[in-house]
Amino acid sequence: MKKSISLIAILTLLGCKEDLVKKPDTLIEKSKMMNIMYDLALLEAIKYQSPTVLDSNQIRPKQFIYKKYKIDSLQLAQNNVYYAADYKNYKIMFEAVVKRVTNEKKRVNALIKLEQKKNKIQIAKLKKIKELAKKTKDSIAGHKLKK
Repeated sequence: MKKSISLIAILTLLGCKEDLVKKPDTLIEKSKMMNIMYDLALLEAIKYQSPTVLDSNQIRPKQFIYKKYKIDSLQLAQNNVYYAADYKNYKIMFEAVVKRVTNEKKRVNALIKLEQKKNKIQIAKLKKIKELAKKTKDSIAGHKLKK
């Protein structure tokens, strides 16, 4: 008898698993939620890497998100709990955000390298122009002295 009661209790809990966290009244669609997670990740990274950037531009990360996505703190919290309740799906969402951050980092690093390469070429060109101008100036000065 105890085994059957235990089995029924376990089956009931497993069957009610989805009801533990109810769907928010204003559900944020999954893709929008992932964009919010991405923006929050970037803003938090900026906050810890260069806090003065946010301060000097008077950006408060959470308020920026609320305004950008036209949501409030309660909506964000409820939706985050709702999506997090489905661990497997939330993990997939989180991994997609991490992949997006990684891809963006690679793209930015490639742009930085390209810009550095352009700068090196510009510096080399400026040095050549400077050397040529110096040689021209020296030859003109030397020519005036010989007369």
